[in-house]
Amino acid sequence: MTTIYYTASSLDGFVVDDRDSLDWLISRSIDPNGPFGYEAFAKSVGALVMGSTTFEWIVRNQPGEWMYEQPSWVLTSRPDRVVQGHPVQVFDGDVAELHPQLVAAAGDLDVWVVGGGVVAAQFVDAGLVDEMIVSYAPCTLGRGAPVLPLRSEWRLVESGVNGEFVCARLEKAG
Repeated sequence: MTTIYYTASSLDGFVVDDRDSLDWLISRSIDPNGPFGYEAFAKSVGALVMGSTTFEWIVRNQPGEWMYEQPSWVLTSRPDRVVQGHPVQVFDGDVAELHPQLVAAAGDLDVWVVGGGVVAAQFVDAGLVDEMIVSYAPCTLGRGAPVLPLRSEWRLVESGVNGEFVCARLEKAG
């Protein structure tokens, strides 16, 4: 079992632009079954966690049934952001307290820290992220939400190209 921050980034290190848009990302070509593709990754995931901004983006842009079969948590101090009966759990507290629940729910599979960067930074700061997989789009945004807004050291383990993206799998250094 591994805890993985799987995300995409602009070349200048942003997850979303200054309008909280992912248009720069979803308009690009990537093979979901190719190197570092989403399909194989999703099959390796047993539980996932995200912040309320990511949750709200998914609900707004992917209406209908919740898109994940895996147990899902939303980190938020505003539990009213999740409507009654939605199949996600809400958590407000130290991620080190939540992590054992994520691991238990994932079973033999991995935990996916969906993000955004602030959520990932909490897990990285607590020493809970084992790997980071980042797909870099060939663009710069100039401003936005950083992919990981804290200093940390990583070791490149593997890289490849998928569609328009340069992809990297990194492990926590040290």
